Amino acid sequence: MQQFIFTFFNADIAARYWPDILRGMGVTVMLSLAVIVAGLLLGLGLAILRATQKRALVLLVVMFADIMRALPPLIIIIVLFFAFPYIDLAMSSFTATWLALTLVLAAYAEESIWAGIQSLPRGQTEASRSTGLSWWQTMSWVVLPQAMRLAVPPLTNRVISITKNTALGSVVALSEILNTAQAASSNAGNPTPLMLGAAAYLVIFIPVVLFARWLETRWRWKR
Repeated sequence: MQQFIFTFFNADIAARYWPDILRGMGVTVMLSLAVIVAGLLLGLGLAILRATQKRALVLLVVMFADIMRALPPLIIIIVLFFAFPYIDLAMSSFTATWLALTLVLAAYAEESIWAGIQSLPRGQTEASRSTGLSWWQTMSWVVLPQAMRLAVPPLTNRVISITKNTALGSVVALSEILNTAQAASSNAGNPTPLMLGAAAYLVIFIPVVLFARWLETRWRWKR
C-alpha cells in the first residue's frame, strides 16, 4: 500500500505540480465554454437554415452535418493545425481545437434541433401563420421554443461528450489538463500528476453532468 501511495499519490510531487495542473484547468474550462457557446449557436443557425426548406441550403447543411459527424474530432484537429498552414491559414493550437470541436458540436446540435422541429405537429405552424405571423416570427415564438425543449436530452449528452474531447488538444501541444499532466508526469518520472489531472477533470465535469441531469428532468417534466 505504501508503494502504491508513493507511486500514484506522492504528496511532494503533487505539491510541486498542482499549479501547472490548475493552469491547465483554466485552459480546459475556457476552451469548453467557447466550444459550447459557438457550437450550439452555429447548430441552431444551421437548423433554422434547414427549416427554410430551400433545396440548396438543405443540401449544404445535411452534407456538413454528415461529414462532421462521420469524421473523428482528432482528425479534424490535426488537419486544421498541420495542413491549413500550407494554404496560409495557420492557427494556434487553441484555435484549431476550438474550431474542430465547435464544428462537430454544431453538426450534432443541428441534427438534434432539427429532429425537435420535425417532431412538432405541422398544424402549429399553419395555425401560427394563419394569425398573421411571418415565417420568422412563427419560427422564433412558436417552433423553436418547443423544439429546443425536445432537443435538450440528446444535446446535453452530446455537449458533455464533445467538451471532454478538449483532451485531444494535447496532440497539437495545447496546454490543457492532459497535456500538462503528461508533461509533468514525464518530468517527475511519476504518475502522480496524471492522478491530479484525473481529479481536475472530475472537478470540472461532475457539476456539468449533474446540471445536465437536472436540466433534462426539468424540461422533460414541462413537455
